[in-house]
Amino acid sequence: MRLTAVPILLALAVPAVAQAPAGDVALLQTLDKVTGRVRGLEAPVGRTVEFGPLSIVARACRKRPPEEPPESSAFLEISERKSADTVNELFKGWMFASTPAVSALEHPVYDVWVIDCRASRTSAPASR
Repeated sequence: MRLTAVPILLALAVPAVAQAPAGDVALLQTLDKVTGRVRGLEAPVGRTVEFGPLSIVARACRKRPPEEPPESSAFLEISERKSADTVNELFKGWMFASTPAVSALEHPVYDVWVIDCRASRTSAPASR
């Protein structure tokens, strides 16, 4: 065997690692504990969406490839508007769809958790 064939054989022996696709819309579920109303909410990455006095910004959204166990996660920043001059940061970090209690928003009135990530309807399909 020639030395030039070794890198090719090594490349064939290493399994390909699937990249987690990035979604550009975080699908969230919200709960108003006072009214008991549950509502779905779409949060496009990088844009602010409102839920009552809460402002939610999804900074990233990731979903595992289909060949791996299902999991979606989103990096969220959630703040609450108390008055025109006062905004309190309530949550900043990753939320996981499979384990919402591990990293949850702690608020007496509102709950927000991640359901899924997806590509926006207006985005073009990724080219390979």
